[in-house]
Amino acid sequence: MSEQYAGHQIVGMDLHRRRSVLVRMTDTGQHLETVRISNDRDYLREVMTRAGEDPDVVLEATYGWYWAADTLAELGAHVHLAHPLGVKMFSLRRVKNDVRDAADLADLLRMGRLPEAWIAPPATRELRGWVRHRAKLVGLRSNLKCQVHAVLAAAGVAVPMSDLFGPSGQKLLASPAVSTLLAVESRSRVDSLLRLIGVLDFEVDTFARLVAGRLRSDPGYRAIQQIPGVGPLLGAVFVAEIGSSPRSATSPASTDPRNWPAGLG
Repeated sequence: MSEQYAGHQIVGMDLHRRRSVLVRMTDTGQHLETVRISNDRDYLREVMTRAGEDPDVVLEATYGWYWAADTLAELGAHVHLAHPLGVKMFSLRRVKNDVRDAADLADLLRMGRLPEAWIAPPATRELRGWVRHRAKLVGLRSNLKCQVHAVLAAAGVAVPMSDLFGPSGQKLLASPAVSTLLAVESRSRVDSLLRLIGVLDFEVDTFARLVAGRLRSDPGYRAIQQIPGVGPLLGAVFVAEIGSSPRSATSPASTDPRNWPAGLG
């Protein structure tokens, strides 16, 4: 039945880091095939050759889904991305396994009940990568700065300025008075933290420039900065996460939270 079936097919894919399960079925829910594959583009192409023309394929917006969605799209499949929050009920079932998850995704799609997330094009996803990478670098840098404050506080060093890492703060950190109050071990920790902060300063600035250069001619990027409180950095977050797509303000993808982009965190 699986090899001879010539009608439209629906494929559910339960994607994991190393291996995945694909379940093929008809529009009426008749099971055609269940396949376990290693996560490899060639293996996926081989399975999809049995899925007929223009199959509908659904996978969850989980860790590492980009390669699978792109490969499926290249093969001519209509790819659907299940929003993780919308299929959270899978974890509440008494019987939970990869085959059941893949089949349930396919069933939701064929019945028109799939909570979908928008699949951003590769260029937008790469921009997201830059924006998110910069945000993570800023978080690491903030953690290091907090450690410097903690060392100074433990030694009873007063910090009169609002920004310890500005020009006046740098003078304080380099002053003999501070070195006198700090034990040798604490001084070495502060010096190490300051070196790491300097490295992260460079990386944060580098990715800020990369993002700004990529969005320099983007009309949406310029327009969103007209909103009070939205500057270049926050504007880049909006453009990267929401993307520039033909979705209008009245389309379901814009107004229905179930269709908002997945993985904003």
